[in-house]
Amino acid sequence: MVLKLKQQNPSGAGPASTVDTPTIVRGVIDDIRTNGDQAVRAYSEKFDKWSPASFKLSQDQIEQIISTVPQQIIDDIKQAQENVRKFALAQKASIRDFEMEIRPGVHLGQKNIPINSVGAYVFPYNHCDTRSLESSYIPGGRYPLLASSHMTILTAKCAGVPHVTACTPPIAGTIPANTVAAMHYAGADEIYILGGVQAVAAMAIGTESMKKVNFIAGPGNAFVAEAKRQLFGEEIGIDLPAGPTEILIVADKHADPFTIATDLHGYDSPAVLITTSESVGQQTIDEVVRLLKILPTADVAGVSWDRLGEVLVVGDLDEAYALADEYAFEHVQILTQRPREALDKMRNYGALFLGEKTCVSYGDKCIGTNHVLPTRGAARYTGGLWVGKYLKTVTYQEVHSAQESGELGRLCGRAARAENFEGHARSGDARAQRYLGDAIPWI
Repeated sequence: MVLKLKQQNPSGAGPASTVDTPTIVRGVIDDIRTNGDQAVRAYSEKFDKWSPASFKLSQDQIEQIISTVPQQIIDDIKQAQENVRKFALAQKASIRDFEMEIRPGVHLGQKNIPINSVGAYVFPYNHCDTRSLESSYIPGGRYPLLASSHMTILTAKCAGVPHVTACTPPIAGTIPANTVAAMHYAGADEIYILGGVQAVAAMAIGTESMKKVNFIAGPGNAFVAEAKRQLFGEEIGIDLPAGPTEILIVADKHADPFTIATDLHGYDSPAVLITTSESVGQQTIDEVVRLLKILPTADVAGVSWDRLGEVLVVGDLDEAYALADEYAFEHVQILTQRPREALDKMRNYGALFLGEKTCVSYGDKCIGTNHVLPTRGAARYTGGLWVGKYLKTVTYQEVHSAQESGELGRLCGRAARAENFEGHARSGDARAQRYLGDAIPWI
């Protein structure tokens, strides 16, 4: 049984958006497909008020921009990227090429080949209501997400991707110097100050000045996510379908309500506590109310908590883990006496954060795991971005033995004719006749 101390308040969500996102995005993509750089520039001027001589930064510009970044930020970028690099390279080492001989003279193999070119979209986060056209279509945000450079660009380079094109929009008409530094140190081969649908479409389709990429990774607003969705398949591969960030905390009676309340932060995003203690649940609600009074971004966080916050009390931790699996959230934080128990009890999550000494913010910013994670229930069928997403696992076959080739030919002929695939069958027949001397009527 579940006791709801606080539940989502859909009535506080405001009027639904009347913006036809798919149609708007389709129009931009079609325009860029037809008019290339001219269309890209027009949309950049319209939505970012940004139209430099070249959207691509030269090496001299990159060096000059980085020279304006405080040394402490540079050092922190490098430390965070070193953590990401270590984990990504360990993941890469866990993926191996192999070849095996399944029968005498029959060799099967697997190779992992890096994608040839990747586009990374590094999105400045905007703490605003993404339901409105003004806040969701304008690509520029207020806050540079440095960590997205580590997660998308650096992980691609660790996978061995030869060429990474990186795009980030200007923030209020200025170049985000800290973001450029993060992109550069992550290993971006080209850096463009360009945002929104026009950046994603230019990378996916290619223009006179930008080479087409094969894969695009990175978060964005509703319009960027829709652009990736529309371009996926025919033009590019993508990392994940993106939605608002999510956090869920599982807590027992020993958990600290202050810690829970501090960690249940979000902006226009779901924040859920599942606890075995009604006292912990109620104290957490009280702490959230208290902390919102002193939080600089309380105007946004408070609305998010009112609309999307939930506190649920369950009978025991098994019930808590089962309920958390139903939510299948992006971030799941475990604040219990035995947090590692969740590794065995849970299956549906983007990433687990185990124990009070760990928090979601570590994963988002600096600990080394990737913060591009599945949302909106996608954790039921996929994990997040990792070095393996940038690799194509391909196979090869070689038959050395004439005897085995003939035997496979016989098997192939029978299997193909069972499916009425006569052309496939005859490829097998040819080898059965050549290597085993079978009498084949059609030959």
